[in-house]
Amino acid sequence: MARDKRILVVDDEPRMVQFIAMNLELEGFQVMSASCGYEAMEKVTRDFPDLVVLDIMMPDIDGFETLKNIRQLSTVPVIFLSVKGEEVDRVRGLDLGADDYLTKPFSPRELVSRIKAVLRRAHRQAPLRTSEVRVDEDLLIDFEQRRVLVRGQEVRLRPTEYRLLHQLVTNAGRLLSHETLLSRVWGPEYRDEDHYLRLYITYLRQKIEEDPRNPKYIISERGLGYRFKSFVEKNSAP
Repeated sequence: MARDKRILVVDDEPRMVQFIAMNLELEGFQVMSASCGYEAMEKVTRDFPDLVVLDIMMPDIDGFETLKNIRQLSTVPVIFLSVKGEEVDRVRGLDLGADDYLTKPFSPRELVSRIKAVLRRAHRQAPLRTSEVRVDEDLLIDFEQRRVLVRGQEVRLRPTEYRLLHQLVTNAGRLLSHETLLSRVWGPEYRDEDHYLRLYITYLRQKIEEDPRNPKYIISERGLGYRFKSFVEKNSAP
């Protein structure tokens, strides 16, 4: 996986950049670097990295603002690095479109593992259905076109939201444990990262449920997992 994959490391601390670059190059990655957010945005558009490792605390514009700008230019996977480990910062980073969030200090092995997992997710193609799935009169999902219509209006899903919805809908009526969903959607390295799952379940409910506080599609089974409501699938193709 690492061969020919280019990683952009963005950090204003040269020693941290060297430390990360050395460990990634030992794994076979090609590494480029940027020392500030503006340089990072330039390299994303010019050099097309496969993944960005982005520090949050930087002197010109911070990582959050940098990611906002990157997301206007590219869908490149981004892993945040930060000395801040509070959940509010994790949620903010993921909400802005980060693919993962790693707290300093971290081990080189953990960073490499996270990078490989994110790259796998970015290149994994979910199995497609050959027909539209009409859950009920309010929710239509076209797995082939990756379109979701809620009460006749298309809603935009992030790639992770789509993968999570795909797992839930294609297993409608079945209870899927937290560990199962985390492994299938994020990867086996994330089996204990329950906060990721809670966050993205919230995102999905906000987008497809009429009342996210009283969901009718994505049902919680306290302490066990989630299940999608049972429905009779009808092929809408002629």
